Amino acid sequence: MRSSPGVRCLLMSLILLIIVACNRTETLPAPVVPASIVVPATGDALVEGTIGEASTLIPLLASDASSHAVAGQIYNGLVKYDKNLNITGDLAESFDVSKNGLIITFHLRHGVKWHDGAPLTSKDILYTYQVTIDPKTPTAYAEDFKQVKTITAPDSHTIRVTYDAPFAPALASWGVSILPAHLLEGKDITKSPLTRNPVGTGPYRFKEWVSGQKIVLEANKDYFEGRPYIDRFIYRIIPDSSTMYMELKAGAIDLMTLTPVQYARQTTSKSFTSRFNKYRYPSSSYLYMGYNLRHPLFGDKRIRQAITAAINKDELIQGVLFGMGQRAHGPIVPGRWAYNPAVKDIGYDPKHAAELLAQAGWKEKNSDGILMKDGKPFKFTILTNQGNQQRLMTAQIVQQRLQQVGIEVKIRIVEWAAFLKEFVNKGNFEVVLLAWNISQDPDMYDVWHSSKNKPGELNFIGYNNFEVDRLLIEGRSTFDIEKRKKAYFRIQDILADEQPYTFLYVPDALPVVSSRIRGVEPAPAGIGHNQNRWFVPKNEQVYVQ
Repeated sequence: MRSSPGVRCLLMSLILLIIVACNRTETLPAPVVPASIVVPATGDALVEGTIGEASTLIPLLASDASSHAVAGQIYNGLVKYDKNLNITGDLAESFDVSKNGLIITFHLRHGVKWHDGAPLTSKDILYTYQVTIDPKTPTAYAEDFKQVKTITAPDSHTIRVTYDAPFAPALASWGVSILPAHLLEGKDITKSPLTRNPVGTGPYRFKEWVSGQKIVLEANKDYFEGRPYIDRFIYRIIPDSSTMYMELKAGAIDLMTLTPVQYARQTTSKSFTSRFNKYRYPSSSYLYMGYNLRHPLFGDKRIRQAITAAINKDELIQGVLFGMGQRAHGPIVPGRWAYNPAVKDIGYDPKHAAELLAQAGWKEKNSDGILMKDGKPFKFTILTNQGNQQRLMTAQIVQQRLQQVGIEVKIRIVEWAAFLKEFVNKGNFEVVLLAWNISQDPDMYDVWHSSKNKPGELNFIGYNNFEVDRLLIEGRSTFDIEKRKKAYFRIQDILADEQPYTFLYVPDALPVVSSRIRGVEPAPAGIGHNQNRWFVPKNEQVYVQ
């Protein structure tokens, strides 16, 4: 699962897939004392299970959700989304936007300190901007900041950003994690010890990283919003969802994302519901099959259309998600203002798939029923990451459906870090099965613009469409909501026709939390928006330092 950086409170929730439109919430109540009449207490620890291990704890250098989930506890942006998905100040106590939208002035909070005790100043924001746009910095996130015309610091607690032209994601883009200039300036950021031992301003301080096992954070007692109640936040790396679930039941972890089968069939007993609270609501992620468009097999859009036509998305939703999700038709999930409800997605039609394949020259089959062309069989490998049972099941069903139209599919499962480093970032794949978490703003320049296809960037499939490039720029270059909607509606139409991805489904988010954790508050931003206020009553605390 990969992601682009958003504001801090969104990044905190990435690993749970719980940044939501929240037009449906289902909570299984547990017999616990209401938080409103329990006195919050400090102490204890919260242990979260995560399939993937962080790649780096400098978020500017990371494009995976595991890294951003941890970094989101350590760093702050200038702004963040509140629980109702409104942009509000974070490190910026307040901000002013000029009437024409071209100038944003941020007024920094006074008294904020880095975890090593150094004061936060406007110098840190200037450094973060400069290192992000530095061509030597290997980051996927420079484009937003290349839109800045000038950035100045009138004083140590004021930042003024000026844009040449309207840039719709401007304000939200400053939710990027601010980095400590006093520790990084003048040094090679890729070789900094902060990649493994970060220093931020956030609610938790870094304590320990045991590779392959855990990352341990400690409460920042000097946090400007008030110290978190829970003393330690521990990410346990468990690269298998079944093993993680066994650890949950054994009391070794407190928080994880359930699989649909776990949610529907394995968590309904009284013994479970007395110990855990589980939640369900639409996520802001979608699962997709991404084709390496540099590969000769996938250069013809009829091939990609045929593969999509051969896949029954409803079968996936029922068989993999137990009905807890909906079909994906493009890169914007249903319920968002930029979602195109009229997009003409390709429906399940094996006969049409066969016709498209024949048009592309794949007409004859060998004795095994596999299509042949120029003496070569039609076969490819779907690559996905270890430990995600939903993705494996999805790949297996896709494999069966494509076999029926004469396509041989192999499935390869790779450990997460190697999956990113050796395969995705290097373009060393035929088809990947992955998910994107999408931000509240529909801007998708970093994923779909043809310029963003360098190693480590997000257009790793090599998509290139002149009209989409133009529309992406149009969509982010105006504040007019109707003009933006027109651009994004057209992009969705083009992608539905060209099928650079087969967009599969939008799963529901299914987080589960130990019932001893109080203060959990479902909201449009998910359950992670107020983690600093989660607590465990003194008489229920189990982790003592």
